[in-house]
Amino acid sequence: MRQLRRLLSEVSAFGAGAVTVTAVAYALERRHRAFIALFAVGCALSSAYGFAIGSVPFGTVEALWSIIALRRFAAPAGHTGTHCGVDVARP
Repeated sequence: MRQLRRLLSEVSAFGAGAVTVTAVAYALERRHRAFIALFAVGCALSSAYGFAIGSVPFGTVEALWSIIALRRFAAPAGHTGTHCGVDVARP
């Protein structure tokens, strides 16, 4: 029982860390393109956490956000968002 509590505590700490990375990267993504990549990593970690706790909808949505962020990061600088006519959400 003690090991189970420790494991759950570690999984919760991982999830809190992943969500924190995601939130900080999102807040800073206009400062530098590297934060877009960090946001993608945070979303991927949050997705892993979601699946680890059995929340398939959360894990799926975070995985999709990670893919979208990677596409935004891969686009040329200044060519993301709808204001420039490039919709990176479409293939």
